[in-house]
Order: sequence, then structure tokens, then C-alpha cells
Amino acid sequence: MKKKKGFFVQLKRLGIVFMMLAIAIAGYVAVVNRNSADMTIRQKILKAFYPALTGITQLFGRHDRVLKNEKQVRAPHSFYDLTLVQNNGDPLPLSAYKGKKVLLVNTASDCGYTAQYDDLQQLYETYKDKLVVIGFPANDFKEQEKGSDEEIAKFCRLNFGVSFPLAKKSSVRRGEEQNPVFRWLTDKQYNGWNDRAPVWNFTKYLVNEEGMLTAYFEPSVSPLSETVVGAVKK
Repeated sequence: MKKKKGFFVQLKRLGIVFMMLAIAIAGYVAVVNRNSADMTIRQKILKAFYPALTGITQLFGRHDRVLKNEKQVRAPHSFYDLTLVQNNGDPLPLSAYKGKKVLLVNTASDCGYTAQYDDLQQLYETYKDKLVVIGFPANDFKEQEKGSDEEIAKFCRLNFGVSFPLAKKSSVRRGEEQNPVFRWLTDKQYNGWNDRAPVWNFTKYLVNEEGMLTAYFEPSVSPLSETVVGAVKK
């Protein structure tokens, strides 16, 4: 009888611990998202635990690959011949960015890496005299970008203060529907050396001031990491 009573006492204590832990987690999520607007519960949780996700993926060496154009191979087809369609439907010739570095990123609103919007905006604001960031919303990975172009723009503006250009929602994976800009970024017949397509949302490609693709960063490489910032400042 005593053993049975002791078991229920331990079970009760465990329940209290779990309840306190749940309250603490809920409080943390609420604090992190105190300035968030029109976010789902999932989005709030993902934003709150983004640092932990990044740490875990880096610990296990997942999505942390970096490739660089060490031989300085020039593109057979000019980056500046490309034109993207912006989120509002207006065309944007990439020749407008001659003389600046360009960081191109496939993005999504319901991803564990979505909080990188904050980092991308900070990177853009810090180095906007020499760098432009362009987001390419895509629904290619686990359908984590289901919103319309208008909804995506609102989400990015309200929750992350995004002011850098956003392209019209498109596909970044290889295939007939692949965005032409990402076709250039992921085919060495166009860019000169890289065949690596995005492995997940928030894969990053850096093009230098002369239109040369210089680096590829996988999602768990933060936009504010020494690796990315060093490449931007170089």
C-alpha cells in the first residue's frame, strides 16, 4: 500500500514539474513574440526556438555546408541579364545592383529558420551601402510558404520589419517552373561553378560587385555569422 501511495506522490510531483515547465515555456514564447502580429501559434513557437534549432543543426553538422568560388570562376552568362518579378508584380532588373554585393535567399513563413528574417534585415541595414538582400518566397519544402504574395509581404513587414526586396512567390527547385534567377544560381552552365540547389528554406547565395557568384551557404549558417559577414565585408 505504501509503495502504491509513494508512486502516486511521485507521479503528482512529476505532473507539477511538467506544469511549471509548460508555464515557463509559454511565458518565454510570449515574451519573444511580444511584438509579433498575425502569427500562428506554430510560427510563434518556431520563432522562439530558432536559436536552439540552429545550435542543434550545427552540432550535428546538418544544413551547415559552405561552398566558395575559390578559383574566382566567372559566369558564362551574366547575372545582370536577369530580371526578377517583385512581390508587387513589378520587374526588377538585377543590373540595378551593379557595384553591390547581392545575397539571394529562398524564404518561407512557417519554417524553423523563419526567424532569420530578423538577421537578414539586420545584415541589410548594417551593410546596405555595399549589399542588397533579396528574399525569394517558395513553397518547395514541406509546403511552408502557403500564403499569397500580399500575405507574405505583410507577414515579413509586421513581424520582422523587412524592408529589403522580396520576389514574387515561385519555385527554387530544379525543374520547368524554377525561378530563372535560381536556375542561374544552381547551374554551373550559367554561373560558372556551382550546381548546388537549395537543400531547404533559407539557403543563401552571394554574388559580388561584378556579378560573380562567390559563395553558397546552407540554412543553419546564420546571416550574422562570421562566415557570411566576412564574405560580405571582403
